[in-house]
Amino acid sequence: MERVANYPRPPALVASPAHVVVEALGRRLADSHRSLLVLETFHPPTVYLPPEALQLELLEAVPGRSYCEWKGLATYVDVVLGERRLRRAGWTYTDPTPAFRPLAGWFSFYPALMDACSIDGERVTPQPGGFYGGWITSRVCGPFKGDPLHPELI
Repeated sequence: MERVANYPRPPALVASPAHVVVEALGRRLADSHRSLLVLETFHPPTVYLPPEALQLELLEAVPGRSYCEWKGLATYVDVVLGERRLRRAGWTYTDPTPAFRPLAGWFSFYPALMDACSIDGERVTPQPGGFYGGWITSRVCGPFKGDPLHPELI
């Protein structure tokens, strides 16, 4: 088991062959055996998936950005199927900083907004708090940033 307290700062970017599945609005949004994990102190891994693993027709770019001191500017996407919409459910870095260049054009999703996210068949628990997008599995242990039981990490 990995203790997220031991993850580095600045974060590490690690390739993973784990089987990642994302389901949203009753559809399989992503299915891949190739992902990139961002491992940052006190955060569960954030999983990024290559565009070819996604049903890109379900994604719609939306206004708004956020800034990460490590990765740069993120832009957001809604997941849309017919009249149903998951607002700002995912994000991407189109022009990340040099250290995170491999993330360019890859997508991550908030597990709390999806029907389900899984890694190697294990259903993911969303990272606490509305801002963070980490994926908690039995492979990692906290405490996690965003957890109201650990206000020193919020």
